[in-house]
Amino acid sequence: MTQDEVLAEFKEAGALLEGHFILSSGLRSPVFLQKMFVFQDPVRTERLCRALAQKAEAKFGKIDVVVSPAIGGIVPGYETARHLKAKAIFVEREEGRFQLRRGFEIKEGAKVLIVEDVITTGKSSMECAEVIKKHKGKVLGFACIVDRSNNQSSINLKIVSQITFNIPTYREDEIPDHLKSIPAI
Repeated sequence: MTQDEVLAEFKEAGALLEGHFILSSGLRSPVFLQKMFVFQDPVRTERLCRALAQKAEAKFGKIDVVVSPAIGGIVPGYETARHLKAKAIFVEREEGRFQLRRGFEIKEGAKVLIVEDVITTGKSSMECAEVIKKHKGKVLGFACIVDRSNNQSSINLKIVSQITFNIPTYREDEIPDHLKSIPAI
């Protein structure tokens, strides 16, 4: 899929929102991609994740396990893993830290791809990578539907994405005047 085709999927789903948004990273943004509007449509999700799986496999080779951070990464992680014919598991926070729960395992030496919905700072991805390393899996790389990191992510491995979307983000003390006048969501 081209970037224009991916953006069209978001627009058609009503998932491209404008306003003043507080992101999970704490950063502020004038644009928000409500990816759950995309993921509520199984056909749309299948198209996006099939194409993401193809890109990931072309870049990283055979993948054994897809690991995603809960909650946002579960749907694209599962659907991408399905197309890779890989196992799909997720990490979730327990006492503030990502953990494998629910009996999930990563075998030693397993080739792992971390799949997210959106990557902004890379913080969740890196925390996920630490869990994988702790379980002696091998992180091949990262994949996401939307890379909005503006090349400022803490991820030191390559990111494969369906779209690179350079949306400005601001720390709370740097919010421009035009956003200050809009209530934050």
